Amino acid sequence: MQHIILASQSPRRKMLLEWAEVPFEVIIKPTDESYPPDLSVEEVPVHIAYEKAKTVSDYVQHAYHGTYADKTILAADTVVVLDTEIIGKPNDREHAIEILKKLSGQTHQVITGVVILSGEGNISFADITEVKFHTLTEEQIVFYVDKYQPYDKAGAYAIQEWIGVVGIQSFKGDFYNVMGLPVSRVVQALQALSS
Repeated sequence: MQHIILASQSPRRKMLLEWAEVPFEVIIKPTDESYPPDLSVEEVPVHIAYEKAKTVSDYVQHAYHGTYADKTILAADTVVVLDTEIIGKPNDREHAIEILKKLSGQTHQVITGVVILSGEGNISFADITEVKFHTLTEEQIVFYVDKYQPYDKAGAYAIQEWIGVVGIQSFKGDFYNVMGLPVSRVVQALQALSS
């Protein structure tokens, strides 16, 4: 598979691409993560992923004078949605606790928007996984937040950490999507572009 540029600083996305044995390098540039208010919840992470990919694409073309023009750029963004409310990353400890109390005992959606920019064409999609939490005690929530400090994670949790092991009752969809990248679907898209 061709070498790609990952426009993400997420260690989980890097790990998933490594597991899939996709050769890549990481280039990240500061990106505006705001979005138009009229977008649907599925469109929001795709919009943000596109902005990340486009910012890196513009940088690469300028910095390398077109020598990277044939490179494929992959960007992703993940949001957690409860009912119709988009829940982003927590601002601080209290906010993380508040978010997890809200998710406790509920089913929410994890939506990852993926954008692939390539000379062969562009691909964008949103992958949705439904996650149901057991009812969590306040002690469990506080323990998790204080020990794992999930401040860089949408929805204030990571499914591969303690809270996922003890707190998640079920999920429907791609497990790895909840980690931040529906990697099998990404690999299929990359293969489709290179064939």
